[in-house]
Amino acid sequence: MTALVGIGVGCRALRCNFECVSEVLNFKNMRYYWHFTPILLGDFRKYLVPFAMGAFSNGWGALVGLEMFNRVYDSTISKMASLLGPQFRRVANLYFLLAAALSLTYWAPFSPESVVAPLVLVVGISMLKEGVEDWHRFMQDLRVNSRTVKVHEGDGTFICKTWKMLKVGDVVKVEKNEYFPSDLLFISSSYEDGICYVDTMNLDGETHLKLKRCVEATLALDDDVEFSKFNATVRCEDPNPNLYSFVGNFEFEGMSYPLGPAQVLLRDSKLCNTEYVYGVVIFSGLDTKVVQNSTSSPSKRSRVERKMDKIIYILFSLLVMTSLITAVGSSLYTKSHVEKMWYLRVDKNESGHPFDPTKPLSSGALQLIRALILYGYLIPISLYVSIEIVKVLQAMLINKDIEMYDEVTCKSVEARTSNLNEELGQVQIILSDKTGTLTCNQMEFRKCSIAGISYGGDINEVDLAVSEQISADLERYCYSFDRSISYGALGSDVVKGFNFYDDRISNKMWTRSSNLSDVVMFFKVMALCHTGIAVENDGKGQLKYEAESPEEVAFLIAAQEFGFTFFRRTQSLLLLKEFDTSSLVEVEREYKLLNLLEFSSARMRMSVIVRDENNEIFLLCKGADSIIYSRLAENGKHYQQATTAHLSDYAEDGLRTLVFGYRKLEQEEYESWREIFTKAKTTMRPEREELLESASEMIEKELILLGAVAIEDKLQKGVPECIDKLAQAGLKIWLLTGDKKETAINIGFACSLLRHDMKQFHLCLGKEGKRRIQEMDMKEEILLQIRTAYQFIHEESKRNVPFALIIDGEALEHALRSDVKEHFLRLATDCASVICCRVSPKQKALVTRSVKEYTGGTILAIGDGANDVGMIQEADIGVGISGMEGMQAVMASDFSLPQFRYLERLLLVHGHWCYKRISKMILYFIYKNVAFGLTLFYVELCTSFSGGVIYDDWYMTLFNVALTSLPVISLGVLEQDVSSSVCQQFPALYQQGQQNIYFSWSRVVGWIMNGVYASLTIFTINIHAFASSSAFRDKGNVADIAILGAITYTCVIWTVNCQIALIINHFTWIHHFFIWGSIAFWYIFLYVYGEIPPAHSKGGFHLLKEALISAPTFWLVTLLVLVISLLPYFLHVAIQSLFIPMDNHVNITDNLIWLREQHHSRKKIHIGFSARVDAKIRQVKARFRGLIRTHQIEEMSKKKRSDNKREEREKKKRERKREDGESERREQRGEAPAHGQRLVATGARTAAPAPGGGAIAGKTTISDTEDAGEEGRCLSSGDDSGALLDQSIPDETQQ
Repeated sequence: MTALVGIGVGCRALRCNFECVSEVLNFKNMRYYWHFTPILLGDFRKYLVPFAMGAFSNGWGALVGLEMFNRVYDSTISKMASLLGPQFRRVANLYFLLAAALSLTYWAPFSPESVVAPLVLVVGISMLKEGVEDWHRFMQDLRVNSRTVKVHEGDGTFICKTWKMLKVGDVVKVEKNEYFPSDLLFISSSYEDGICYVDTMNLDGETHLKLKRCVEATLALDDDVEFSKFNATVRCEDPNPNLYSFVGNFEFEGMSYPLGPAQVLLRDSKLCNTEYVYGVVIFSGLDTKVVQNSTSSPSKRSRVERKMDKIIYILFSLLVMTSLITAVGSSLYTKSHVEKMWYLRVDKNESGHPFDPTKPLSSGALQLIRALILYGYLIPISLYVSIEIVKVLQAMLINKDIEMYDEVTCKSVEARTSNLNEELGQVQIILSDKTGTLTCNQMEFRKCSIAGISYGGDINEVDLAVSEQISADLERYCYSFDRSISYGALGSDVVKGFNFYDDRISNKMWTRSSNLSDVVMFFKVMALCHTGIAVENDGKGQLKYEAESPEEVAFLIAAQEFGFTFFRRTQSLLLLKEFDTSSLVEVEREYKLLNLLEFSSARMRMSVIVRDENNEIFLLCKGADSIIYSRLAENGKHYQQATTAHLSDYAEDGLRTLVFGYRKLEQEEYESWREIFTKAKTTMRPEREELLESASEMIEKELILLGAVAIEDKLQKGVPECIDKLAQAGLKIWLLTGDKKETAINIGFACSLLRHDMKQFHLCLGKEGKRRIQEMDMKEEILLQIRTAYQFIHEESKRNVPFALIIDGEALEHALRSDVKEHFLRLATDCASVICCRVSPKQKALVTRSVKEYTGGTILAIGDGANDVGMIQEADIGVGISGMEGMQAVMASDFSLPQFRYLERLLLVHGHWCYKRISKMILYFIYKNVAFGLTLFYVELCTSFSGGVIYDDWYMTLFNVALTSLPVISLGVLEQDVSSSVCQQFPALYQQGQQNIYFSWSRVVGWIMNGVYASLTIFTINIHAFASSSAFRDKGNVADIAILGAITYTCVIWTVNCQIALIINHFTWIHHFFIWGSIAFWYIFLYVYGEIPPAHSKGGFHLLKEALISAPTFWLVTLLVLVISLLPYFLHVAIQSLFIPMDNHVNITDNLIWLREQHHSRKKIHIGFSARVDAKIRQVKARFRGLIRTHQIEEMSKKKRSDNKREEREKKKRERKREDGESERREQRGEAPAHGQRLVATGARTAAPAPGGGAIAGKTTISDTEDAGEEGRCLSSGDDSGALLDQSIPDETQQ
């Protein structure tokens, strides 16, 4: 099915048809949608037609007037319903609505005002809060829809219209730096060749510009008047969310032209570096691709609030149980005592009276209804409104936090909704965008390797941290570190995008290089191999570069700094200003661009073929190291080993790297290849891409390696430190980006989400997998990869090895299918870090939803662009960065931040505080209402289930509204278990919220039991002290029900207000004022109420002044009840802090405890800056241990060799001694040998025979080969040499 769009003059009548109007409305942030009901026959509003006709002069005016009324009527009704609906999702409000209705009947125990007024107040405040927040969202959407654009009205005239007035088929003119109002078919531009540059940052998060080309047939339509007779038809695909595909035909002047994504300008993308473009609206409103990728904004509720509903069910069950006990007890008692209660019998004249003792069952049923209303104070009606007020005040404090104010952007954190404050303290997984969220959208040239020599850079933060903890070996950084110091001393202006200095090549010092030709060619590759354009920067004479890739901009800036300035580009020429090495002056040179082989994620390289002024042809190539290395010639690998080592160092620093190479082409070779390439480029068959790739492979070979470059995708300030703190707090961080895999991985290293000792799993579909669709389904291939990775994790689980998962968008599409999703999520949640790259906006939302459903934990999504809106809305908490990509993410978010680093304080400080505040609030509300409500039940037990009320109606009304409301609000707004500095120094404190320690079911039950105990204590002591026949006042008067009720109520007020004083850890004057002021207000009210005439005050007349204040028993019982009621909680807190302390029980006054807790709080983590430092320390220590071990082995070997030599010498000495001894014994026996024989026998001397064959003549040398240094000597003699030898032997023997 196709969509037919008429364009131009011939379609104007069709576009005027009322039924075909398609408004371009921004519905991203509206929580409640307004619907427009058509005029229907039989609708009661048809009677308003005459009224509408009277307001207009014709029938069309009547139709419009009636339609306007319909819209107002329907929107008002639907809006009220949508505001009231969420209020009565709360079960407590439903109960009080029923109670308010029953309070109008005869059998209600209270007056209707005391029941209806609190309900109206609670619901009204909640609706007001929701309405104000929705109004702000509506106004933001209205501002977007009220933007203007020039629209063709006919005869070549363009007028300004708002976005919401655009219709399909309109011809619009968009000028430079404006956003496209809808999906447009690109007609023409200010460039003669019909191109334009588009910033799609809001759609896919990519910062580089996209090049768009119009249909060649419409190139001439480059002026307003050219559209006076323009008429064409577009047949295209139905609206769909796919951002990267478009199929259609453009029928113009009898010809049909194919359309693709290059001819479509998508809504919310921005026109850059182009003066103007003309386009035709093909999709508008809800049909645009950006809206197709958006999801409806859900009404979010926190986990604490949802759990609170379950607690209300428990309290409601307690209410029903006590009411049933009362009803059954009343029925049984009435049945057994009906004859004795003659005074309760109904008069025959009052037959309509509902209570009839003669009918126990009906009387019991009525008593059940009465009890359901009477015991309603077990359910805290003011809980919801108090929480609403507290959350609004908490949001105000968050907005006013000066520590989260960014002076650079003059923006602060903004809590756009207050419903999720406590949810900030329970986050378990953070899903983050990359571009604009973690990074600054700025690339910086940092280092380079040219001809095997590394230049530039400074020592990184990881090595600095390591060197502070251990004496690490930093010799490889010494040169760069010194240069960075000298660079700072120079005081030079830092060029944006160029953070580099090395005095070996800076300031034209590269001209002295020994490999000058390779250096020059390296800079030429940097200046020529790109898709960028040079534009003049605001008339200042300075050049500004724009390109499809931000890396190319950094390269062009770096080439300019090195003396190779790219300053102009045409369709076929590239012009440079080069520094000539022979003349040492700057010259302009032209390079003819012959071919451009574009970069793609599959190719992972880019090449240009240029012809220089000497008519020589060069292929200049840049790409990933593995791709370039595989295409090197045998004589082009001279620098490969050194370059590889440098690339490893750059990657370890988290820098993006590219390798440069070149090749000189012969004319004949190029001409033959060009024919093949041109034929492949012009083919229209499906195999066109394969033919182009094959042609590229033919020429991109036999390259000569020049070197490599390293650039930094500059992180926002404080991002690594923030991620480190969040990781120590136990949060997992996933990176979801539309960028390519290599970019995402480099950012993962830069912000410490990845480490080099991590085991990485890459889930992707390679070319082989795509081609084997017939043999093996893609889904099965992904499933196989997932199972293999999970099995490996299971096998390595005992070694505590960190794992990282990297998956691209195509593989993610299969991984999120129903039968694979569980396996994928199981693998992902077992990994320390997950990076999803090349994902679409809808995939981001789908990942968020899947993770939320699978883990059941609190998910926070943070992003800054329109492509992040779905993810932000789908997460439990959506955070928008108010950065460079517009306000779409902010408008859809729950919280907005100026920069990512403020997320640390938002979660670890405000999230921690808000979670504990709300948890304590709810638990305290449960406690005080149970403690108060059960006293009413105990009165029923003591009064034979009569249904009487011990308290005055005003007491009941004031309990939740005035006497206990302000202290609990101060608790929820100002409570701090620890200071903000402690929260940030001990991130492990945050895990109390993740584990839900302070709002667990054990705590809920504990506080309910505490309330039961307090109510029993209060009622039991009071009933025994005052319900007996003993006198209460001096004149012997006993306490009546009014006195008993007032004293019991006083004990309740003292107990619950002192209980909250024990809960609070951080007291302010506001806490003291509200707590003690509430108690004082009770006595003031009791006095003022007693001064009112008895007709209105009833039993409270002069009660305090005449009965209570002068009775010592009243004060003693109040004190006794207070001590006994609070004693269990006091003991619990004391025992816990002394013997079972929690993480927040840190004694900051004890330095030893502080240091110990600080050491223990540092959890062993796998991601973050601290984890990288720890891994680096382990690596350095392992290297040192290896060096020490090697040294020890060498020392042991040396010692062993020395010992062997020593033993050899000792052995020879012993043999020599033995032989000398034998010689002496022979001499003593007269068997002395000849001189020559003796020398041979000793084995220690040799005698050179005389030239004539005689014994020895002339000079003779004798040496000990082993002990020449210690014992060797030279002896010389004349003719009597034998005598000298005979004299020498004993001397040597003695030695």
